[in-house]
Amino acid sequence: MRVALLRRSAPEPTHVTVIHAGTCYPVAVRRRSAARRITLRVSSATGEIVLTLPERTDLGAAQRFADSHGQWIAARVAKLPERVAFVPGAVVPLRGVPHRILHWSTVSGATTATEAAGGTPVIAVSCGLPHVGRRVRDFLEAEARRDLAAAVTRHAGAIGRAPKRLTIRDTRSRWGSCSAAGQLNFSWRLIMAPPSVLDYLAAHEVAHLAEMNHSDRFWRVVAGLYPDYEEPEAWLKRHGTELHRYG
Repeated sequence: MRVALLRRSAPEPTHVTVIHAGTCYPVAVRRRSAARRITLRVSSATGEIVLTLPERTDLGAAQRFADSHGQWIAARVAKLPERVAFVPGAVVPLRGVPHRILHWSTVSGATTATEAAGGTPVIAVSCGLPHVGRRVRDFLEAEARRDLAAAVTRHAGAIGRAPKRLTIRDTRSRWGSCSAAGQLNFSWRLIMAPPSVLDYLAAHEVAHLAEMNHSDRFWRVVAGLYPDYEEPEAWLKRHGTELHRYG
């Protein structure tokens, strides 16, 4: 007996490749039902190249579109800030102050922010060399959680509201958010910004506990919690993207 086999189409690739001047650029493919045309962007936060296309657009047409923008892709990628890995000797900001990562010892111990000889600010890490990056990130996340918890508690107390939960993540699109259930979420990368920026973000999201919108009433709550909010908000617009280059 012959059994008919159903032919299944291969899944669409998640990436295509654009070659320009001998360099290969991986481009992520995203289909969006709301998209009306093919678009191409290079994320300044992650460096990812994304090709967005409508549901029914032929992938071949999308590939040709991306190929025709090879020079544009190369130019945008060239302008991206250099990424800084969490390795010994790298310099990363902590509360707005540059700190050099110092591999203090191979014996496992606490990671601390301190000063080296001569007063140079350092993040001293004690662990096996392969674990330095993870230890530095864990340290920064813990510092962010501590500072944000203190700031949220202070601002929430000022308006008589209490969040249901505080979560620290590596968010890309927003520095902070407040859910309808009163859960606050922040990026751990705020610990690299000046303290005023983290404090302002805490005040901003706490204000949403009272006003779940961006109305004039909301901004009056923000101003009551953090009167000079324009300055840290402007800092984020100018320098926020730079924080994503670390780690």
